[in-house]
Amino acid sequence: MVDIIVLCFTGRRTNCMRRTVVIALVMFCAACTKPRSPIDIREGVLVLENQSPHEWRNVRVTINDHFFGGVQSLLPGGVMTAPLRQFQTGFGQKFDRGTMSVKKVRVSATDSTGQPVALVWDR
Repeated sequence: MVDIIVLCFTGRRTNCMRRTVVIALVMFCAACTKPRSPIDIREGVLVLENQSPHEWRNVRVTINDHFFGGVQSLLPGGVMTAPLRQFQTGFGQKFDRGTMSVKKVRVSATDSTGQPVALVWDR
């Protein structure tokens, strides 16, 4: 008769236990990570990700309440990338990274079910 504790720590059972511990740790760490923000600014480029299961239509992006841009449609899981210099005011003034910084980004759209989408990124 073999002791069950000995079986747990020898041979094939050790590999099984190691795998189980590793899988449990990976799942625990994945559950603890913060979800990605749908709005990000990376090296002078605005990145907007549709993390919803619905298409967004008439996507309008506003930077610092004055500079506008956007796209007609953003599919689920889709990403819009736009250099900040492409955003401009109603008078045609372009966003200048050399003299301006992004303080706020607002996104408005309508999803494919007709519901409004509103996101805010505030620094």
